[in-house]
Amino acid sequence: MIVIDFFCGCGGASEGLRQAGFDIELGLDIDPQASETFKANFPDAKFIQDDIRKIEPKDISEIIDIQAKRPLLLSACAPCQPFSQQNKNKTSDDSRRNLLNETHRFIKELLPEYIMLENVPGMQKIDEEKEGPFQEFIKLLKELEYNYISFIANSENYGIPQRRKRLVLLASRVGEVTPPEITHGKNKIPFKTVRDYIQDFKKLCSGETDPKDPLHRAGTLTPLNLKRIMHTPEGGDRRNWPEELVNKCHKNYDGHTDTYGRMSWDRPAPTLTTKCNSYSNGRFGHPDPNQHRAISIREASRLQTFPLSYVFKGSLNSMAKQIGNAVPCELARLFGLHLIENCTNKDS
Repeated sequence: MIVIDFFCGCGGASEGLRQAGFDIELGLDIDPQASETFKANFPDAKFIQDDIRKIEPKDISEIIDIQAKRPLLLSACAPCQPFSQQNKNKTSDDSRRNLLNETHRFIKELLPEYIMLENVPGMQKIDEEKEGPFQEFIKLLKELEYNYISFIANSENYGIPQRRKRLVLLASRVGEVTPPEITHGKNKIPFKTVRDYIQDFKKLCSGETDPKDPLHRAGTLTPLNLKRIMHTPEGGDRRNWPEELVNKCHKNYDGHTDTYGRMSWDRPAPTLTTKCNSYSNGRFGHPDPNQHRAISIREASRLQTFPLSYVFKGSLNSMAKQIGNAVPCELARLFGLHLIENCTNKDS
């Protein structure tokens, strides 16, 4: 089975699908640094770096053989910021809100056997009564006679060491699609934890870099934030600080307690965001109370289940953004295997 990965970013979905046995034929993204990351990890795949609104179906058919007798999976994770609860500045006129609609042209032309869509929960609620982008996508699937399911995936229920809710849609033109079985949680395999994925990395102080891995690098904390994290135990946050270290805006405010927090060793990590290497932007402090720093880029990538060998390109802030935006590789792998099972059952 071959894959075309729209809005591929740094390649989280493609990496998971590759691990499931798919051939990654083509990636498409507009971000230049994420594109460099994708191309470094998928050197045999074709790539189009451009705005999807400027790409035509013929541009794809000219560079890959979509007529070959191999099933095609179209993967798409359109930018989620216009729908994310984390984005407090989202507006109804954000041009990215309708980028998912751009995939309609390609689906009509290519008629992929399978489709995998991933985005933030809440996208399906946008303009529900006015046929927002998700409703329009469902309408397209019905017109083209696809079978489909959509559900909210709690990533920790599928072996991801992270609490991350995602809207997932799986569609098939060649048979029924069933929901993938939850594998981790109550009465199942125990959740994967932060310890499972980052405990063996070299210990670092603020500003240090592992000489064997330049991506295992601790950002430098200001003297004030260094004092703050020194007063923060494993799993703790600003509520553990002495009064003089608390920001004025937090002194009479109980919300957003994850900011300036440390992770817990034996729980899944919080949702990694595009600023997952920043101590002040979430519960991204290292869980070891003797390591006074935020998690490194390499540690963040592991909590998104990227392989240790995965290459990232661009500035540190760009790499954090790429990782925070990525589909967890293991999630894509499991859902890819589920579609292969569907395909196998159809053929038998």
